Amino acid sequence: MSKNILIIDDEASIRESLAGVLVDEGFAPRTAGSAEEGLQLLAEEEIQLVLLDIWMPGMDGLEALKLIRERYGLPVIMISGHGTIDTAVQATRMGAFDFIEKPLSYDKIIHTVDKGLHVARLELENQLLRESGPAKPDITGRTAIVETLREQIERVAPTDAWVLIRGGHGTGKELVAQTIHRRSPRHLQPMIEVNCAAIPEELIESELFGHVKGAFTGATEAKKGKFDQANGSTLFLDEIGDMSLKSQAKVLRILQERKFERVGGAKTIKVDVRVLAATNKNLEEEIKKGNFREDLFYRLNVVPITVPYLRERREDIPLLVAEFLRNYRHKGLGEKSMSPAAMALLMRHDWPGNVRELRNMIERLVIMSPNDVIHDQDAALFLGKDLPPAAPISLEEHQLHQLPFKEARKAFEVTYLKAKLAENENNISKTAEQVGMERSHLYKRLKALEIEVGK
Repeated sequence: MSKNILIIDDEASIRESLAGVLVDEGFAPRTAGSAEEGLQLLAEEEIQLVLLDIWMPGMDGLEALKLIRERYGLPVIMISGHGTIDTAVQATRMGAFDFIEKPLSYDKIIHTVDKGLHVARLELENQLLRESGPAKPDITGRTAIVETLREQIERVAPTDAWVLIRGGHGTGKELVAQTIHRRSPRHLQPMIEVNCAAIPEELIESELFGHVKGAFTGATEAKKGKFDQANGSTLFLDEIGDMSLKSQAKVLRILQERKFERVGGAKTIKVDVRVLAATNKNLEEEIKKGNFREDLFYRLNVVPITVPYLRERREDIPLLVAEFLRNYRHKGLGEKSMSPAAMALLMRHDWPGNVRELRNMIERLVIMSPNDVIHDQDAALFLGKDLPPAAPISLEEHQLHQLPFKEARKAFEVTYLKAKLAENENNISKTAEQVGMERSHLYKRLKALEIEVGK
């Protein structure tokens, strides 16, 4: 984490001496001779802590303290040569981290700065924990394709390599990016996200690189961009394939040079950013069409990761459904379960919207289903499907009642599977899909039940 300290004091000798002491201790001081100049620097640079004089011409330190705390939430150490107890109490109530009187003890300054940075770091970690909730999300699933995805994440996460995450709408590309960041050395700082498809072309430069005051109509004050905010952390460029060619050129330049200028500004800003990008488009095809820069593609595609479609891992659907039901129960939507027949219906659906569509469907079923158990009729209604015809059962109900439980269950299972095989003309793959089982699992079950296909 960088250690940029801003010194705001109208006395040049104080600024110079403080800056010299901070440099000797490994800090990177910035100086301003007025509150107004200091606020401008805060808007333009990444600052971790402010040393702020109280008595200055123009805007005084207390007024500046209020603005700094409101806008940036940074730790502020007040310094004054005319301090009183009332002033110190007022500054503390307004959010000052500490109050130091002149003449300054440089040992005390360094000690207080260290404490302020430590507290700020703890506050950031607590904020990240609150935002992530009681349990951090992870990739749900046990299929081979999901295990491969996990292995790829584990390998690339500890590095600084850039990653291009590819996959359809709703497959979980953002979750993959979050998992990579969370397991990286940059995890103590928040990952900064940009939805490239949601920002108008005329605003994307300002969004990414920031702007100076007066750069364009409506720019009433300077603003930091996403690259600024991600300095020392991770920048997630979602839907990168929807970015205009003009914006692609700008992004390519900063990725190559790791420096940029704000819109309307001339100052060059250097950044240390790890880039994760995601797209649902075939970028190779977009390059052929002239919609995406080939050089940007190769710059981003250092480590490619593909997130599978839900239809490619149907066996994970019960795990995902259980997770969603548990989450909605914690949100107060009630405790509900899924009947085997309803689960089988969900597993046969193609899910063009992938995991996002499944999650939305489960929420809809939890809210709208009248019973504690969600049945296949409920699922069929919301999926817009007709229920398959019930399989004929050869055993009479009174015969089943006379059998012990294990024998009755076996008899039902034999009759049910024979009926399903007959319905699908002994095609094991079709039968497995219809009953919601893996082909290999169904084959083993048929063998265990001594059911011969075609008999």
